[in-house]
Amino acid sequence: MRLSIVDLGTVAPGTTETDALADALETARHAERLGFHRIWFAEHHLSRSGASHHPELLIAAAAMVTERIRLGSGAVLMNHYSPFKVAEMFQQLEALAPRRIDLGMGRATAGPVLDLALQQNREHPARADHGQQVLETLAWLHDGFPDDHPFAGHPLMPSVPGVPQTWLLGSSPSGSHLAGGLGIGIGYTFAGFINPQGAAPALRNYREVFRPRFALESPRAILAVNVTVGETEPDAQRLVCSPKGFYSRLMRAGRGAGSVMVPAPDEVADELSANEREEPTTIVDGRWPRFVAGTPAQVRATLEQMVEESGADEVMVQDLIADPVDRRRSHELLAEAFAL
Repeated sequence: MRLSIVDLGTVAPGTTETDALADALETARHAERLGFHRIWFAEHHLSRSGASHHPELLIAAAAMVTERIRLGSGAVLMNHYSPFKVAEMFQQLEALAPRRIDLGMGRATAGPVLDLALQQNREHPARADHGQQVLETLAWLHDGFPDDHPFAGHPLMPSVPGVPQTWLLGSSPSGSHLAGGLGIGIGYTFAGFINPQGAAPALRNYREVFRPRFALESPRAILAVNVTVGETEPDAQRLVCSPKGFYSRLMRAGRGAGSVMVPAPDEVADELSANEREEPTTIVDGRWPRFVAGTPAQVRATLEQMVEESGADEVMVQDLIADPVDRRRSHELLAEAFAL
C-alpha cells in the first residue's frame, strides 16, 4: 500500500510559525527517508494552529531539501484564485522539481472576512463555478482549449516537458461526481477525517463514473485519514487527545476558531467530555472513526479495512499530534507497520 502525508504546518504549543515551517520541512525530509510516496501542504488562512497558509511556498522549499518524494497542495482553494495563475504556478514548480509535483485542488469558505479579503472586486464579488475553474486549469496545463477558445494557441510553458499530477479534493459526494463523471479525468482525494461515513461511497462512486480525459486514462483515488500511532495503545490514546481536543475547541470557538491552537495531549485531557475521550478510534459496527489511533498493528488493520471497503489506491495521513517529535515517531511506526 502507498502511504503519504498531508502536513498542516502545525504550530506546537509554546512555539512560533517559524518553528512550524522548519518542522514541516524536516517532516518532508523524514517522510522521504521512511519511504512515504508524497507529502502535501495545506492552505489555511488566518489560522494560528497551522503555518501552511500558501502551499506553493512550502512545496518550493521542500523541493530544495528532498530528492524523490512527491510534493503537492492539499489543497489550493480554487474559489479564491485565477485558474491561469494556479496552472502557471504549478507548472513552474514542475520545472523546479520535475516529475514530483502534485496540484491538489479544492474549495472552501474561509469565513466572511477572509472571503472578502481575497476578492479583487469587493463591490461585485466573483461567484466562481468550481467545475469550470478546475477544467480551465487542466486545459492550461495540457494545452487543451478548443480551437475556437480565446485561450487556444497560448501554451503555458512549452520548454517544460512534464505537467503536475492533478487531483480534486473533496469531502462530499458532489466531489466524486465532478472528479469522475464530467469527463475531467482527474485523480480524487476524499477527506475521511471530515466525513468518515461518506468516504467509501464517494470513492466507489468516483471509480464507477470515471471517464478519461487529458492525461489520466484510469481512476486514481486517495483516502485521507487522521492517524495517530503510538508505541502502545495507551500511548496512542494519550496522543490522540491533541486532535480530539483541537476539534472540540473548534466547535466551542465559533467565529473565533482561527485563534484555536493544537493543544498538548495532557493540557486538553481534562477538557474532553467522557464521550469525546471514549470516541472510537477503530471501526466499530461498520462505522469509520474520525480519528484512527492505536498500536502499529491496530492502525494497519484499520487502514487495510478502510482501503478494502473504499477501493482507495493510497492512504494519506493527516495528523494533529502537537509535538513534532511525537508526530514523526508516529510516521516511523506507521512506515514500519507497512514495511515501506
